[in-house]
Amino acid sequence: MQALYAFFTSNNDRLDYSEKQLMLSMDKLYDLYIYNLSLIVEIFEYANLKQEEGKHKYFPTDEERNPNSKFIDNIFLSQLSDNKAYRNAVEERKISWVDEKEMVRKIFNKFKETKAYKEYMSVQERSFDEDKEIVIKLQKKAILKHSPLHEFFEEKSIFWADDFSTASMMVIKSIQSFSETLSENASLPSLFKAPYKKGVNEDKQFLIELFRNTVIHNDEYHKIIAEKAKNWELDRIAVMDMILIKMALTEFIEFSSIPLKVSMNEYIEISKMYSTPKSKVFINGILDKLLEGLKSEKKIKKTGRGLIDD
Repeated sequence: MQALYAFFTSNNDRLDYSEKQLMLSMDKLYDLYIYNLSLIVEIFEYANLKQEEGKHKYFPTDEERNPNSKFIDNIFLSQLSDNKAYRNAVEERKISWVDEKEMVRKIFNKFKETKAYKEYMSVQERSFDEDKEIVIKLQKKAILKHSPLHEFFEEKSIFWADDFSTASMMVIKSIQSFSETLSENASLPSLFKAPYKKGVNEDKQFLIELFRNTVIHNDEYHKIIAEKAKNWELDRIAVMDMILIKMALTEFIEFSSIPLKVSMNEYIEISKMYSTPKSKVFINGILDKLLEGLKSEKKIKKTGRGLIDD
């Protein structure tokens, strides 16, 4: 979607160049995902360091002398920190938080004040699932909401300006995928989850074909939309709404294995995050009209059971 927005709003009409930029942005998204994981480990190591420093003060308080170590004994955090694939990824990207210690401190201190952290620390018993859940809450309640961190990532790469929430979702899914018996040699999730078949990754291929077909059929889809949106001035429809509708049309017509309902729901959900408050209703209404016409003209060819039924 973002790549299409860049393509349609720029003066560049080279499809091959835009596809390369799309794939580069995906690689950069994975870099951001690794950066985010490394921040979690950095916070974990900071918490450990502060607790050790408290113990060795000349006049430690009772709390410093006998600290609650539940967070730094977190099984999942130790597991992630020791994971060889994670460590290799950090090393390859030369990731370091040495110059950002103050931001790490602020994020952790902010998280310590949350109800989630206090409840976690107040219960003596622990479980691996509970240890994972508190890290997910760290990601959601402290890291994701720390605005200086957004600025930090935006300065690191122009590709990261709008990708932080996506990378955060990837982090959360990764945390959820860990099991207590996972080996330190286990690999991290790949950017594209589909397996390679004959050297082709289905997820990656879908990404390229969705982008390419939306561009190629842009004028055709624009006319189709114009016919169904006669009560709307097309130049007043949000650019993002038009792109989302055209992407949905591409899935309706060009991708025979994707259920219509799935495509409908996906683009309506995306509109909630990236377009105007009224976009959800507008896109839903237009897509309903478009589907009605496409079905009557027999332009939709789905090959599996239940792929067309609403």
